[in-house]
Amino acid sequence: MHDILTTAWFGLIGLMLAIYVVTDGFDLGVGILSLLTRQESERDQIFASIGHVWDANETWLVVLGGAMFGAFPLAYAMLMEQLYVPIMALVACLIMRGAAIEFRHAARRKRGWDIVFGIGSLGCAACQGIVLGKVITGLAPGALATGFTLLCAVGVVAGYALLGATYLVKKAHGKLVAAARRHAVTALVATVAAAFVLTAGTLFSSEIGHGRWMQPGVLALLAPLALLAALAAAYVLYALHIGASHGPFRGAIGLFLASFAGLAVSLFPNVVPGRLTLAQAASDSATMAFMLCGIALIFPIMVGYNLYQYYVFRGRVGLH
Repeated sequence: MHDILTTAWFGLIGLMLAIYVVTDGFDLGVGILSLLTRQESERDQIFASIGHVWDANETWLVVLGGAMFGAFPLAYAMLMEQLYVPIMALVACLIMRGAAIEFRHAARRKRGWDIVFGIGSLGCAACQGIVLGKVITGLAPGALATGFTLLCAVGVVAGYALLGATYLVKKAHGKLVAAARRHAVTALVATVAAAFVLTAGTLFSSEIGHGRWMQPGVLALLAPLALLAALAAAYVLYALHIGASHGPFRGAIGLFLASFAGLAVSLFPNVVPGRLTLAQAASDSATMAFMLCGIALIFPIMVGYNLYQYYVFRGRVGLH
């Protein structure tokens, strides 16, 4: 029973993390792209495109922290101890984004708050990439692990920029759409290149490559996921080429989900490869069962609210 609950919580946390990465990923991405947008009218479109959804997207991060603390307290303690600086920097960047969005509405000169928002978005993406790289390398020290971690940060920034650019393709108007299409192609190339290098690097700098990938049946699971990711990337390029509005964003989501599924397969049954397994990190069965009852009530409400807000605010942003 304990093993079933442990696996269930690994799957639930993975699902919530995937939802967070996709939903908050695109609004972090548009924030990154705002740094490259010179016209204030176009930045107005950028803020309008996420104004009604960004705060709900970040709710998933709060739930993730609570779920990790309750279900895998040893993992929570280890990661917070080892990754205190990037996690606190992530929190600071999230505060910067929220303050910029709120104060921008009342500011006469908006450019300063726009820069704060863009830097906060870039910092959030980079910090998440650093955390990811540290986890994949098993919190290992050394120049090789550090280089791998920095490349992870670059890959996450590029991936979020891809989500943001394809989101603007379906939400914005005029020249901003054309610019978003160009940014999407650049971000896609950078994301795929980073993915190739990181995959090769995992073989040499991570316990995942040394152990997990060599286990029987693992590569058989990863191969179709890699194929799905490649097809999704190709579809993004195709959809951009034919001028589709919604196709590029859907393809980018598919690319992220396939890649995330591959990461989950690679990590299982570890939380930190070579350092901590799920069985070692898990709470007792009573705690996980109690939490499962609570998340069964909360999860449908959160998903329903997210879907409802995206339905209500579907379509392109209004021009004033």
